[in-house]
Amino acid sequence: MNIKSLLLGSAAALIAVSGARAADAVTVAEPEPAEYVKICDVYGSGYFYIPGTETCLRIGGYVRYDIGVGDVGSFDGARTFDQQTGKAQGTFYKNARFTLKTWTNQETELGTLKTYTETRWNFGNRNGYGVSTAADFGNDAFNKGTSLNFAWIQLGGLRVGKDESAFNTFIGYAGNVIQDTIVPYGGFDTNVVQYYFDAGNGFSAVASLEEGSGNTYTNGLGNDSIDSYVPFVVGGVKYTQGWGAITGVVAYDSTWEEWSGKVRLDVNATDAISLFIMAGYGSDDNVPRNFYKQWGGNWAVWGGGTYKFNEKTSFNLQASVDDDKNYGVAANIAYDIVPGLTVTAEVDWDHFGHFGDGPAFVNWTNANKKDSVGGLLRFQRSF
Repeated sequence: MNIKSLLLGSAAALIAVSGARAADAVTVAEPEPAEYVKICDVYGSGYFYIPGTETCLRIGGYVRYDIGVGDVGSFDGARTFDQQTGKAQGTFYKNARFTLKTWTNQETELGTLKTYTETRWNFGNRNGYGVSTAADFGNDAFNKGTSLNFAWIQLGGLRVGKDESAFNTFIGYAGNVIQDTIVPYGGFDTNVVQYYFDAGNGFSAVASLEEGSGNTYTNGLGNDSIDSYVPFVVGGVKYTQGWGAITGVVAYDSTWEEWSGKVRLDVNATDAISLFIMAGYGSDDNVPRNFYKQWGGNWAVWGGGTYKFNEKTSFNLQASVDDDKNYGVAANIAYDIVPGLTVTAEVDWDHFGHFGDGPAFVNWTNANKKDSVGGLLRFQRSF
């Protein structure tokens, strides 16, 4: 047998084996066509259908960075101690925040089924009182943890879950300023069982059973949450037209058995100018303040407005006063550098009557000054 015959015989054997194996090969199925996300424009921009369902989902949020200077009482500054000498001194207030929001909507035979969630993460150098804790005698930056600000379910007009009190959400917040609570206008975080009713022709109403949250910070006294099976109760009515709105809310704090109420007038003076005035009254004129009436004394008034210079720039103003002779003024200019990125520069002033007195603020914080001034610069990218 020569070399040529040997090579031809080997090639024939390989072809035979390959053919046998090819007969046993597994056939791979063709890939299924990809199911692309479909846009859902029924509820506005940004919604898309969750694949395989009739539920529309929107994901959004913002990233924010605040730089504050000034007195602690203005809520813009911060106090600390010199690490070398131990001398009390002022420092920047800094805070970075990431907020994640989700919305879902789906039509059912009982109306629109909705959910809304909002979760916040903060890193900065100041706690809720405007200072770091007196225990560590400093103002270190730290991760402030996670807060669940909203997590509710709504079917038609019925809403249940974590929300902010209807005492504020139904009547509206106190202006488009950052520090809108120099004179506070009510508690926020609460669980709710709530019903919203739209009667048409501009008339609407709300009834809300609420839990409240936390403790009153004034003098460290009092419980701002229910302490029995009797809930807090909020009711409100509103009349809205093209010129603006008239709104009233009333709340009952079952823990302290006290009533509070607010009325508000909103006016769209021109296409560029919107104005508001809101007045509150509470039966509790002493501390501890209840969950709803957190201003000093029986009554308080807030007023202000917004002037839009153009599509990118607006001026916002709020002034406030209460029965305990606490005064506040906040003013800012907000500028949209590009869509989704806003820079706001604000100046705040307050005068403490009796609201700042008491052991909740220790002397080293300098928070018991009668007059405080501060400023805040905010960068916010919303998406």
